[in-house]
Amino acid sequence: MTPMKKIIVCGTMGEVPFGGMAWQVMHHLEGFRRLGHDVFYVEDTERWPYDPDQNTVTDNCAYAVRFIERALNKCGLAGRWAYKSGSDGRVFGMNQEELTYLYDHADILVNLTGSTRLRDRQLDVPVRIYLETDPVLPQVEVARGEASTIEFLRAHTHHFTYGENIGSPTCPVPTAIFKYQPTRPPVILDWWQTDHTPRECFTTIANWRQSGKDVEWNGETYIWSKHNEFLKFLDVPALSGECLELALSSVDDNTIEMLKSRAWRVGDSVEVSRDVVSYRKYVQASRGEFTVAKDQYVRLKTGWFSDRSVCYLASGRPVVTQNSGFGTVLPVGEGLFAFETMEDIVAAFEAIRSDYGRHSRAASAIAQNHFRAETVLARMLENL
Repeated sequence: MTPMKKIIVCGTMGEVPFGGMAWQVMHHLEGFRRLGHDVFYVEDTERWPYDPDQNTVTDNCAYAVRFIERALNKCGLAGRWAYKSGSDGRVFGMNQEELTYLYDHADILVNLTGSTRLRDRQLDVPVRIYLETDPVLPQVEVARGEASTIEFLRAHTHHFTYGENIGSPTCPVPTAIFKYQPTRPPVILDWWQTDHTPRECFTTIANWRQSGKDVEWNGETYIWSKHNEFLKFLDVPALSGECLELALSSVDDNTIEMLKSRAWRVGDSVEVSRDVVSYRKYVQASRGEFTVAKDQYVRLKTGWFSDRSVCYLASGRPVVTQNSGFGTVLPVGEGLFAFETMEDIVAAFEAIRSDYGRHSRAASAIAQNHFRAETVLARMLENL
């Protein structure tokens, strides 16, 4: 067993103050704590946060600070966090002296999502983990020799990725210079267990359109935005006979009307995700999840799996999701279904309808056996 360590988790809970991001951070913090470690959250990205009330990025971090404080108070981490303003350098939560002391005495820094460009005292922490939740673009930039990305990654002592197939013969993502170790999204199981009867709809929470991270590699362009994949499966509600709801952001009115005309229900992901409690309630009230994956993950067979989908599984909600190659490391066919074609989707829904209870139990078992935070994070520490 790894001796007790002082661990800093860096993230973007304040910069992106929504439920999905918060749960991702909280699962890591609580998982490390349940393993007996001394854990802290630090956000020091030098970037301005988004304020949902103003619907803009702003130099005023009041909303971000309140969001972090509420979320971490809910999971027993009151006072064990620091947020450094990107506009004036003020420190909230801890004071500057406490933050400096933490950096000086920490054993491990986990740079979750690669959120933070490490500098100053952060570089004095002896073990610095780059924990990549979105693979492909960084690997391609390194292969191209992009100096800023190489410098950023070299600031870390270890590199982990949710792309569990990266480095294997089945995945053509380049791995020059850096050795990536596979990991996956952790979940605190008892935070998601529920006895509530779900409503009729399969749901998901997503950004419809995203830009800026398309990748060109070996003469191919790999797309970042999810909407390209959703558009391939617009007829799922009609062909499957299921109630399907998308809680979306970054979507225009014309697209919403188009989706509704194809029998999709459409909700607002900002409202669903404003708080960690509302996010969890939405997931737990769902019959299951139907979603797609980014083209980059699908065509390159990265083995990536969504931390949001893990929350559905932990709630006992079956997941029907696009195949990114995760079937090499996860069981599929009961509780979790990987699809490539419309026929795969229809068959998955038929199987779930035939015995919902069995697939609900299978979903919970997959979360227990493959995503339990204590197991996932202990393995990461053992692999340092």
